[in-house]
Amino acid sequence: MKVAVLDIKGKETGRKVELSNDVFGIEPNEHAIYLDVKQYLAHQRQGTHKAKERAEIAGSTRKIKKQKGTGTARAGSIKSPIFRGGGRIFGPRPKDYSQKLNKNVKRLARKSAFSLKSKQKELLVVEDFNFDTPKTKDFVSVLKSLGIENKKSLIVLGDSNNSVYLSSRNFKGSEVVKNSELSTYKILNATSVVLLESAVEGIESNLSK
Repeated sequence: MKVAVLDIKGKETGRKVELSNDVFGIEPNEHAIYLDVKQYLAHQRQGTHKAKERAEIAGSTRKIKKQKGTGTARAGSIKSPIFRGGGRIFGPRPKDYSQKLNKNVKRLARKSAFSLKSKQKELLVVEDFNFDTPKTKDFVSVLKSLGIENKKSLIVLGDSNNSVYLSSRNFKGSEVVKNSELSTYKILNATSVVLLESAVEGIESNLSK
């Protein structure tokens, strides 16, 4: 499919870029997307949560009252989970939440995400640009020209571009990544996906393997 290339002022340059139908025009596979997003979110979990159980609580193990005759339930250690300050029953322990996913499924999920954005007209291709010095004001100006300043956007670079990246850091509504840092979650989490012209070839190369 052919897509018009825009400049940073949001106007067509008169050029068009050919987007591979194998990457941007497939029938989205929702299950592959689900699996990849699930894995991504699972990997964000540190898994360092921990609660102390009764064996780890500091306290006396003396029997706190006699076995019979009190009219209440029998009780042993003050560290029992039924008492305030006692250990927690089956509390959380450190855990590795990482999940494995086949590379072909991840590739299919990313293709499906791009195809979905393309189908929903939420994919833009912009010619490469740069700033003399990093300025949030300049970055916001580009977003306004493209009509996406009030939308959650993802800007995909072909190569590292510190001036563009640093200019975007103070703007919460947008994220700038290289094509090698893309994930299905980031693509779908953005309302608008902006591909710099130099990023298209790298994306197609990575997803056509």
